[in-house]
Amino acid sequence: MPTQRTTSGKRLDHPYIATDPGIAKGSPVISGTRIRVIDIAIEYDRIGLTPDQIIDAHPHLTLEAVHDALSYYYEKRDFFDEEIKKKMKAIEKIARKKPSILKKVRG
Repeated sequence: MPTQRTTSGKRLDHPYIATDPGIAKGSPVISGTRIRVIDIAIEYDRIGLTPDQIIDAHPHLTLEAVHDALSYYYEKRDFFDEEIKKKMKAIEKIARKKPSILKKVRG
């Protein structure tokens, strides 16, 4: 289980978070699932879903697991935000090369 020390020396455990190179390319996930911490963070922090709405979208998750994922995200926010930024740039690059079919139909 991933563990981190705070500035006070206290160890923070994340019993609902796991990393495995064979699951989600080693990205931290909620244990027993393929739901990545980064996906929970995006749903909460960027899309604006509440933890209860996240559970509605992923009924196999528990509220405790969602809160643990959010805690893990906020402890490592700089890392995750950089990953999100990289992925957004990659998506924008692909979008410029291959325009949306939906935009063509609606346009």
